[in-house]
Amino acid sequence: MTTRRTRGPGAGRVGVMDKRGRADRAAANAGAPTLEFTARTPYDEYVGTEVLHGLQRTVTDVPEELAFLVTTQVMELYFGLLRAEWTLARGLLDEDDVTGATTVIVRSVRHFEALNAAWTALGWMTPAQFNSFRDELGEASGFQSAMYRHLEFLLGNKSESLIRPHRRDPKVHQELLDALRAPSLYDSTLALLARRGFDIPVRHDLAAEYVPSPLVEAAWVRVYAERGPGDELWALGEALTDLSERFSDWRYRHLMAVRRSMGAKPGSGGSSGLSWLERSLRREVFPELWSARTAM
Repeated sequence: MTTRRTRGPGAGRVGVMDKRGRADRAAANAGAPTLEFTARTPYDEYVGTEVLHGLQRTVTDVPEELAFLVTTQVMELYFGLLRAEWTLARGLLDEDDVTGATTVIVRSVRHFEALNAAWTALGWMTPAQFNSFRDELGEASGFQSAMYRHLEFLLGNKSESLIRPHRRDPKVHQELLDALRAPSLYDSTLALLARRGFDIPVRHDLAAEYVPSPLVEAAWVRVYAERGPGDELWALGEALTDLSERFSDWRYRHLMAVRRSMGAKPGSGGSSGLSWLERSLRREVFPELWSARTAM
């Protein structure tokens, strides 16, 4: 039985309408949409369109900047969605709900496909078009995205130095520090394998960068050798592999978008630009899920 949960009184301004209410309204309207409301439309109230469309504050009058800004903001929204999904999946793994966690991870892979497609929206941008507003962005860089850093930490790519840019924002900095010290999605996966009897080494410092282990590789080899479609650990491994692949796709598309729009120029945030992204691309997510395929 599914229980519908709401956030309680005052959580939102959208009125509740059940199945019968919708049927009555459709009958009263003779099948046409409702055209009269006592205030702003329920859609605008729910989505927050006035706020949402007021967030595109460009710093130049160059037409191409708006597309760049909107695409970047769309990516930020997806970062937040993925953070919520992976946090949920991690909690379900901690509760031994493997099927529930796998369902969420598979769903997040679909989100990542949409996120990756966002790079296509910038594929038309030439270096001349990007350079027409790039200088006005100052030192603003996607590297500084706190929400993206949450994703990296949830995937196990941890480094305390990478939260230093946020020290002047105490709330954001503390949230990142908490995320750094918390188990990653992969940590929770390995803890699950340990509870299922696999020989998994204990990670004492969850804030440290993950180091691949032969024991973890052997565990995944066993999962794939002894199990198959229909087994929950096998399905979890495949879902995580899909997620890792989509994340690699995102990094690659980021690299190519930068290469196409600005070549090998230094990055706005102080990095070497293209070469920095190339190094990041080589860092694998869930490494033993890949190396186990060689060992099988």
